[in-house]
Amino acid sequence: MLTAKAPNQPRELDGVLSGMPPDLRAKAVEIIRLIRGFGCVLVAFSGGIDSTLVARLAKLAIGQNAVAVTADSPSLPASELEEATRLAEEIGIKHMVVRTEELDDPKYLANPANRCYFCKKELSEKLKRVAADLGASVIVDGTNADDLLGHRPGAAALAEEGVRRPLSDVGLTKTEVREMSRILGLPNFDKPSMPCLSSRIQYGQLITPERLQRVEKSEKFIRQLTGVKELRVRDHGNLARIEVGMSERKLLFNEHVLDAIGKKLRDFGFTYVSFDLFGYRTGSTNETLIPGIRSEPESLRDPGASRPSHRGQQAAKPTHRLP
Repeated sequence: MLTAKAPNQPRELDGVLSGMPPDLRAKAVEIIRLIRGFGCVLVAFSGGIDSTLVARLAKLAIGQNAVAVTADSPSLPASELEEATRLAEEIGIKHMVVRTEELDDPKYLANPANRCYFCKKELSEKLKRVAADLGASVIVDGTNADDLLGHRPGAAALAEEGVRRPLSDVGLTKTEVREMSRILGLPNFDKPSMPCLSSRIQYGQLITPERLQRVEKSEKFIRQLTGVKELRVRDHGNLARIEVGMSERKLLFNEHVLDAIGKKLRDFGFTYVSFDLFGYRTGSTNETLIPGIRSEPESLRDPGASRPSHRGQQAAKPTHRLP
């Protein structure tokens, strides 16, 4: 059981936060204040940079009254679970792993455009059981302000289940998450985003363990062969569409590399193997949801385009009627 005694006082945190610019430090202090107000918390911990930052700040704020919980499922690459375990140990936060069973849900397997809604509902249920067992009063996750923009049915599901999001509550953007994490010495501050394997499968294509495994094996092979960091192998049925970071595309500009990738991915079950010329961009599978909408790579966007304000941004509402 957790106890509601916070070990660190503001003065003791000064040294930890002193290297931050004033505006970033103010946000860190506010996040710590929020977490202290929650008492005992359970951190939904994927091992990505956002939840790692929340885990670090929770540990600073309330010490042993924070517990990080990672969901293990077929849609999580084995390497991600291993890294989450290692990061939790480095932070010094208590860590638990729970098994989620979203693949038992026919609505999830059908892979509709709001697939993430059903996944996060399943995750929330498991986390709430663990929180009740531990006596944790609040569940927090790593949703940042940028995450509330665009098509985010998973964020809506978490909000419905009462999961709190301290990063977005103070308006912390993804760029600020990385900078704060760098200053705090988190080793994954520059880690590319790594959503679940199901996000690689085109909407409407049935999600199966076999498809998840071939995506995982394909990405592992390409990474080991080329050294790319930002990578997605999108599963379009019998066609694999490879996206790599814009600056990393040149790593595949070699006939022997392309031949090796093509052959290996055919061995994994794909009939056709393609290379997306635009490279990786977040949410490319959403481009078919709204005709005329395209998620362009960063380098092709209008540098003069204004960014919306994040502070106070509300949770995204489901954009599709739920069955």
